[in-house]
Amino acid sequence: MAKPEPIVVPDSVPPAGHYSAGMRHGGLLYVSGQLGARADGSHTHDQPFEVQVRAALDNVLRVLGAGGCTADDLVKVTVYLVGVENWPPFNAIYADVMGDARPARAVVPVPELHYGYLVEIEAIAACRDAD
Repeated sequence: MAKPEPIVVPDSVPPAGHYSAGMRHGGLLYVSGQLGARADGSHTHDQPFEVQVRAALDNVLRVLGAGGCTADDLVKVTVYLVGVENWPPFNAIYADVMGDARPARAVVPVPELHYGYLVEIEAIAACRDAD
């Protein structure tokens, strides 16, 4: 079996910690938790909830794209959400961005996230062009 392959997202700031934005192995792409940081390194933690969610989802989609996958390849998404009251607006934005893609999903309420963000999203995709 091939060695796990780190995913590097072009035109994006590298992860701030000791990890990869994503790892591809055995036909699966594992997307690390994505906050609402923009590709240029600026943050959205002081922006409205909707802006943070759309930025985090965009980051997930960018990692998927860099790994040769799309939202249609997602099999599992885990969402860490500050404030359970944010679940309904999150779900509406998620449905708008994801369209027909309906992977398995868990939404986990948490008390806080790094940098003061309100949402973090990680995912697993089964890439169709896998070896």
